[in-house]
Amino acid sequence: MDSVPSTDRRGVGYLPNAAETLMKLVVTGPFGVGKTTLIRTLSEIPTLHTEEAMTQSSAGLDDTAGLPGKTTTTVAVDFGRLTVQDDLVLYMFGTPGQERFLPLWEDIARGALGALVMVDTRRLGDSFAVMDMVEDQGLPYAVAVNRFPDAPAHTDEVLRTHLDLDPRTPLVQCDARERHGSIHALIALAEHALTCLSPTQDPA
Repeated sequence: MDSVPSTDRRGVGYLPNAAETLMKLVVTGPFGVGKTTLIRTLSEIPTLHTEEAMTQSSAGLDDTAGLPGKTTTTVAVDFGRLTVQDDLVLYMFGTPGQERFLPLWEDIARGALGALVMVDTRRLGDSFAVMDMVEDQGLPYAVAVNRFPDAPAHTDEVLRTHLDLDPRTPLVQCDARERHGSIHALIALAEHALTCLSPTQDPA
């Protein structure tokens, strides 16, 4: 018998049918990289957000250089849900990537099967600390390069070199405001996480 039944895919229910396979995925990255936007773009349910207006308390901590109009920041979690097959549901937990939120990040990441690390080519250096956090947690991850209109464009090969990515780590370029590319990034992560969960085959 099913648990609490879900509503229509575009409805307001948060609980899926018990027969569905759930994957908890973390969406993370530096300040202002587009995590909240991506989850809003993809979620089939009304999203949960904990955005707050930036105050003087964040001065010197959250660098807004290159982020015109940025006045809010996520202080806890974003949450959304995406069904990619009839029996596979992705739960997306957006987390702040700033170091001062590390204890919160670790709590939210517990039980996740993988992480999507979002990157801004205007601030590639800001991504290294976030990738270190993900690796310290032992999570497989994929990298999503969010293409901002004024950001320099680079080939995947150049980005992989600058980010020092393992050849097995998926890298996808997308616009977090557009559904098609954002779905591609999340599916690349889900497939990578499932591959990492598969038992390793000993060579014959």
